[in-house]
Amino acid sequence: MPSTNLLLQEPIRMASILEPSKSSFFPAMSKIIGTLGPRSDSVETISCLLNAGMSVARFDISCGDINTHSTTVGNLKTAIKATRKHCAVMLDTVGPELQVVNRTGKEISLKENDVVTLTPDEVEVTSDVLPVNFNGLSKMVKKGDMIFMGKYLFNGSETTSLWLEVSDVAGVDVTCVIKNSATLDGELFTLHVSRVRIEMPTLSDKDKEVISTWGVENKIDFLSLSYTRDAGDVRQARTLLSSLSELNQTQIFAKIETIEGLTHFDEILQEADGIILSRGNLGIDLPPEKVFLFQKAALYKCNMAGKPAVVTRVVDSMTNNLRPTRAEATDVANAVLDGCDGILLGAETHRGLYPVDAVRTVDRICFEAEKVFNQEQYFKKAVKHVGHSMSHLESISCSAVQAALKVKASAIICFTSSGKAARLLAKYRPPMPILSVVIPRVRTTDQLKWSFTGLFEARQSLIVRGIFPMLADPGHPAESKSESDESVLKVAVDHGKKLGIIKSNDRVVVCQKLGDSYVVKIIELEN
Repeated sequence: MPSTNLLLQEPIRMASILEPSKSSFFPAMSKIIGTLGPRSDSVETISCLLNAGMSVARFDISCGDINTHSTTVGNLKTAIKATRKHCAVMLDTVGPELQVVNRTGKEISLKENDVVTLTPDEVEVTSDVLPVNFNGLSKMVKKGDMIFMGKYLFNGSETTSLWLEVSDVAGVDVTCVIKNSATLDGELFTLHVSRVRIEMPTLSDKDKEVISTWGVENKIDFLSLSYTRDAGDVRQARTLLSSLSELNQTQIFAKIETIEGLTHFDEILQEADGIILSRGNLGIDLPPEKVFLFQKAALYKCNMAGKPAVVTRVVDSMTNNLRPTRAEATDVANAVLDGCDGILLGAETHRGLYPVDAVRTVDRICFEAEKVFNQEQYFKKAVKHVGHSMSHLESISCSAVQAALKVKASAIICFTSSGKAARLLAKYRPPMPILSVVIPRVRTTDQLKWSFTGLFEARQSLIVRGIFPMLADPGHPAESKSESDESVLKVAVDHGKKLGIIKSNDRVVVCQKLGDSYVVKIIELEN
């Protein structure tokens, strides 16, 4: 693959670096997914997270019980109404995750060079024996294999996570030598065996049950499919969602966190609606010096396919600290320059001491990185990748972005029913926001019941870089009958002004359907 790095816009004045960042009423174009948990489950905190820039709320069912998640999602809905901010819901599955349950909750101290046994037997956790939730581990590993063990969402710290080396396998038990001293506290620890396939289903029975109950009840917008290994895993999840009428529009984001998922990346990308680069587990399977290569290659592929890509594990230190390290701040910016759509915060918002500051800090870094993103170079690569086989809609989207750049438009307004047109605009990464006006459509079922579509389509734009959705009045037509129909356009412009995207005398580019075709118009607004 040729070099795909996106250089900064040139020239950058060194003096400009010393200038204070301009405060912006509007958040960054890149999206922030926040994991809600013990430190971020109240209406007050969630409201602050929404105001700070969180656009997707993630619920991880591998941690916490369903009743707690139900209470939290209820608080999320209250916070959405209070702040008048849009927010989508993402459900993260458990998948084939090896776990050690510490029912006592007491701290466990393990010393370097000591020996510990992993067993499927239900025994009490001690520094000598750790019970694992899988009775086939001894068949999967061999002497010399490395096992990583830590708390929820590994932070890689030597004081709270362990490297274990398999020294012996006897019956169902696996004996390991402890490679570093650590103290583990809490009720749940996770294990990851480097480069070894664990023969557990990608969708566990618990996953299916929660999706079919809690997921349906809360009409989840995204399913984060943990430990996706190949395209078959995505198809299996799609079949389950399709069987549930309330979730047949739910999008699947495949989490790539093993060598197997990396190997089958292209086929997974083709099947999934989006990709999550789970650098926590993947960073265990891959040597550290290889992780950045995967990130750049994977983001490039997602960008060219026009599918959203999310990067995880960026500001781990903010779990316990008010400020990120300089390396972490640079990492967030580089993810934006590489072309990611969003940043996923896990422990930082779930159990971190400064959840709101973490979102606000990441949003500010993304905002600064977007200002120097080389959109011109990116645009050329995207057009070249598509070649001469552009569909009519993609050609219109490409032209709309070009027009917006030439006239220095402050925003692109896109009228859409499915959201596809707005996503194609976002594929070309315009430097100005895309105001996606979702026009609801009437949908009927076999029982002759009818309802309006549009909510899913609007919320699912909240994970795509640069798109800011609004749901139009169902009374507006799905497509304009004439170019003089300005009622819905005025509503969109007024909404853009309220958001701070559009001002009087600005130019905006409008992309809308007129009859059987999409058209692009340039409008100069009056006072």
